[in-house]
Amino acid sequence: MNSSLPKVLHAIQGSSMLQHVLNTLQKIGPQKIVVVVGKNARDVRRSIKNTGAVSFAVQKDAIGTGDALSKALPSLRGLKETIVVVNGDTPLVSPETIRKFLVLHKKKRNDLSLLSFTAGNPGSYGRIIRNEKGGVLSVIEDRDATTAQKSITEVNSGVYAIEPGVLRMLKEIKLNASKGEYYLTDIVRLAKDRGMKVDAFMIGSEEEFLGVNTLRELEKARELMKKRVVEKWLGKGVYFIDEHSVFLSSDAEIGRGTTIYPNVHIEGDTRLGKGCTIYPNVRIRDSVIGDGAVIRDSTVIENAVVKNRASVGPFAHVRPGSEIGPGAKIGNFVEIKKSVIGSRTKASHLSYIGDAKIGRDVNIGAGTITCNYDGCKKHVTAIEDGVFIGSDSQLIAPVSVGKGAYVGAGSTITRDVPAKALALSRTEQKNVEGWALNRRLKVKSEKVRVKGSKKHKQ
Repeated sequence: MNSSLPKVLHAIQGSSMLQHVLNTLQKIGPQKIVVVVGKNARDVRRSIKNTGAVSFAVQKDAIGTGDALSKALPSLRGLKETIVVVNGDTPLVSPETIRKFLVLHKKKRNDLSLLSFTAGNPGSYGRIIRNEKGGVLSVIEDRDATTAQKSITEVNSGVYAIEPGVLRMLKEIKLNASKGEYYLTDIVRLAKDRGMKVDAFMIGSEEEFLGVNTLRELEKARELMKKRVVEKWLGKGVYFIDEHSVFLSSDAEIGRGTTIYPNVHIEGDTRLGKGCTIYPNVRIRDSVIGDGAVIRDSTVIENAVVKNRASVGPFAHVRPGSEIGPGAKIGNFVEIKKSVIGSRTKASHLSYIGDAKIGRDVNIGAGTITCNYDGCKKHVTAIEDGVFIGSDSQLIAPVSVGKGAYVGAGSTITRDVPAKALALSRTEQKNVEGWALNRRLKVKSEKVRVKGSKKHKQ
């Protein structure tokens, strides 16, 4: 991968390759999942979300897939059900394919099954070797295959269904001298030699089992997954102005009738409601957007909630811990941080609202700031229903403004404002008659004097 990041932690559509595989496996309802880790084990462990059913086995030296599975045996001890083996670098494998594979495995009463597919370019894949009747004999890795075997296009996907009795043969796998590894594929020949029932089911597609080993392959996998995600939501009534220029997390949910414009990034565990409109250059991460909400151009929303019919943007930033109420309006160049905005409240432009609790039907004038940080701690500003905050006001927290009160434009509020009161904090205005004219005459005379002195000096 030419990268310091462990291969399986490279991201596709917002989640690591390994996380995509784990999400797929969790959908088929396993009793447990064992992840075999090697170098960078700590980073891999920390990256995994929803680890309740996941345990770990350690393979200190990367000496092959056969050795990797053997390291998982202590975690599988006493298990009587089928064991499914999947590679951590095949993020496109689907739960539907694995379910179908397991149904065939059980129906045939196999001891060992492989999931195979037809490869347009078999390349480095292991070839499925069959006899004249179509029975599986073995799997031959590309580097060990003859010229005739290299021409075989049915290849091993790396997905196995294994009954517990087969696992004891892992210790019989011999080290491959040319590679210095223990190949799990050798278990096919060993099982056949013991008279066990072995088969391969060719039900997968080449795209689905793309193994990612380079950044170019990572990009190809990303494109394929993006296409899959977009097709899913098109089928559920989501309209894309340009489907090729959007980024959609595979974990996101989108309601019917939502319109998404170009260059929109929907990241993480985001939920978009029905009938939303998401305009260009918007990024939304791990947030909930209610039905009918409008998110305007170049807005960023992170770990926040925007409720039904609210409007946010353009050029707004809604930071973590914020909640925008139903029908509220957050306008251009407004930043909201860890604040609750009540229904139908408006902050239309050029304001910072941090650590605030704001009621319903409040008007926040342009240039308003809640001064929440005193250099040591953050403090809360509370604004009750129906309050009018005039433009260019500063509210020095902790402070509260009572229901229906007014704050005059240009005020600095340092004390609580009672309900229905008017708060003003301004210096008295002075008008000096003739000052501007006198100032212009003074400047003009100074320019004449300076010019004359330069001429005299010459």
